This record gives sequence, structure tokens and C-alpha cells, in this order.
Amino acid sequence: MSMLMRAPRECASWFWDLEDYAQPGLHSALGTAGRMSAVPREYDLLRPSALEWYWVVPGKGAIAKTRLQLPKSFDDEQLAVKVAELRPVAFQQVEFSGFLVTGSGTWLDEGGAQRQEHGLVELTVSAEPLGLSADVAVHHDIWGPFDFRGAPHPEVHQRISRRLAAALKDLEGLLGVMAEPGEATCFGRAEGYGVVSAPDM
Repeated sequence: MSMLMRAPRECASWFWDLEDYAQPGLHSALGTAGRMSAVPREYDLLRPSALEWYWVVPGKGAIAKTRLQLPKSFDDEQLAVKVAELRPVAFQQVEFSGFLVTGSGTWLDEGGAQRQEHGLVELTVSAEPLGLSADVAVHHDIWGPFDFRGAPHPEVHQRISRRLAAALKDLEGLLGVMAEPGEATCFGRAEGYGVVSAPDM
């Protein structure tokens, strides 16, 4: 196994309501994304390289998707300014929806060789009017004990699943909020800090 298969929907996700952790707004969302992304980065699961988000007109939905390469740090004082400058000027009431933090992560194949994969772990920080929320999602077959063809890959799974579990526990410690399992899909669901087989959908 040197290539990973990616599902169009998540294999599992974990959700945090951050209403008591952070205030709503652009600066708060960026700061939260920076603090949260540092955790999977420590485990080499997500090295942030860009932000993606939709501009939304209330009552009408998304009108534009924007991607911005990240500077060296989320603490860059100009980052919020750069985001604001990308606001579509034709829509006065447009709002940003929150950020998807994208980047690559490292996994180990059957022989223990390091492999890089874009979107190995995805972090989203959503900016709701009453407060922030966040989720971590995974889409590849590496997270379950079987690949999408049904073949077991125990060594590969054990190596990566331990790192994911440790990162999720650390995120709970950082946020002071227990993660809630996200919606199950036909590709799997979250159970505890791991991924289990999809339920009958």
C-alpha cells in the first residue's frame, strides 16, 4: 500500500461547540484555528499550508469560495487583514463561513516508510453568530482496520490510529470540551477516538 483511497465524505469526524471557549468573529476564528491546528501538527498529521472558506450572503447561501496560502504563522497580524481584503465587494452583507485548514500529513506504509498525503486530517473552524465551533474529519481508508476494498491492514492502521487518538485527546485538553462524534456516513463513523465500520445506511 503506497497510495491511499479517499472517500467523498468523511470516514469519521469529531465536533466541538466552542461557544464558551472563544468569541465569534474573524480574529477569534483565526486564533482558534491556529491553536487547534498546532495539535495535529505536533503529531505530523496536519502541516497547515492554506485556508479555504466560503463567503455567504445571509438567507441566500454561499456565493464564492476563497483560498489563501498561509504565512509562516497564524499569529501574523496581517492575516486577518488579508482575509478581509478578499471579501467580494459586490455584496455588502457578505460574511465568511469559517475556515478549512488544509495541508499534508505523514503516514507509514506496511514497511514503515513515510508517505505524505494532502488532507490526511482536516480541521474546520466555523464562525456562527453566537460562537465558534470546530470539527476534525478524516476521509481515507487508512483510519479503519480495513481498506475500502475490504482488505485488512493492521500494521498501517495501528500506527496511524494511535497518533489520531493522541491528537484528539490533546484537543479536548486544549479546548476544555469533550468531542462529540460527527454524523455517520456510509464510509464509517467515529467511536471514541477511533474509526469504526460504517453502519447500515
